[in-house]
Amino acid sequence: MAKASSKIETQLIHAGEVKPRILGAVCMPIFQSANFEYKGEDKQEALIYMRHNNTPNHDLLHKKLATLENGESALVTASGMAAISAALLAVLSSGDHLLAQNCLYGGTHSFITQDLPQFGISHDFVDGEDVDSWKKKLKPNTKAFYVEGISNPLMEVIHLEAVVKFCKENNLISIIDNTIPTPINFRPLDLGFDLSLHSATKYLNGHSDIVAGACIGKNTLIEKITHMLNHLGGSLDAHTAFLLDRGMKTLALRVRHQNESAMNIARFLEKHPAVSRVNYPGLESHPSHQRAKALFSGFSGMISFELKGGAQAAERFVSALEIPAYAPSLGGVETLITLPAKTSHAGLSQEKRQQLGISEGLIRFSVGIEATVDLIADLEQALKKTSSTLLHSTIQ
Repeated sequence: MAKASSKIETQLIHAGEVKPRILGAVCMPIFQSANFEYKGEDKQEALIYMRHNNTPNHDLLHKKLATLENGESALVTASGMAAISAALLAVLSSGDHLLAQNCLYGGTHSFITQDLPQFGISHDFVDGEDVDSWKKKLKPNTKAFYVEGISNPLMEVIHLEAVVKFCKENNLISIIDNTIPTPINFRPLDLGFDLSLHSATKYLNGHSDIVAGACIGKNTLIEKITHMLNHLGGSLDAHTAFLLDRGMKTLALRVRHQNESAMNIARFLEKHPAVSRVNYPGLESHPSHQRAKALFSGFSGMISFELKGGAQAAERFVSALEIPAYAPSLGGVETLITLPAKTSHAGLSQEKRQQLGISEGLIRFSVGIEATVDLIADLEQALKKTSSTLLHSTIQ
């Protein structure tokens, strides 16, 4: 950038861009080349090579992401899980111990419980609400603490400031998945977190057409993660990097609309007689509302809720909707709806899901950028149809 800006809308467009522009191209060209000419690099990882995630398309994203969250460095990866797995394997070794928030995205939970033990890495899950209990789970070999900014799918906001304080007091690396809040609503490194991770598949890209991930943090940590990722091979291809950069340019516009739309939809659902529970930190009734209000500038476009008819009602309701796509993932321009018990958290046993509070009838609703009034009208007709169908089947 010719002139530094603290405004995230400007950073999204201009941070990391090459000046002067390449042959005058306003958009960064796609460098569809796996390898580049040797120019005297003295280290193998310094060679410009697509698997090393250091081509011009990668470098632009690294600079832009680091700027957005005020990090020293950043790294893009082939998926959100590539970012998570590379980060955890980079900071943990055989014999180490990890603390983690008890309710996490299903893929993360499975990696921690099924894969890390094979590397000799143990773990304990902690109750994010019970700060006093964390010390009891701490061990001499504990090295890191992993949490989510807003948990998936229950939309919990744990004591994030306490996590940072606890990690600093006990010399732990603090890691947060900031996918759902996004840099528009929350910059965790400013709070003191060491690493911020993203599934860039979701809000960062925002168009449901790529899979990517990102790690943002201190130079020393990003160097370790880069070294690990280079061996694991989770590199991002040039065309996907181009699409991610293009998608990120509209992030502020999309997220702010989604924040407002989700808030209105959550209020509608909370008042509806067919809805038994709404999970959205923007609601005054949410247990973590005051905490979320103090930390975030917006509450995201994600809502989860349950209907009074349970799993049967949820299935009927989803089938009755006309606008949302019944599909996993979140953060796209189109509204998506899914049942976590059948998709994102299907890898967990039913008993484990029940322990975490993820019922078979829990509905996850990712608000897109459609007109809010249209989405509410669609929800209203689907709820009416669901209630009528259930009442009719009860009478029969």
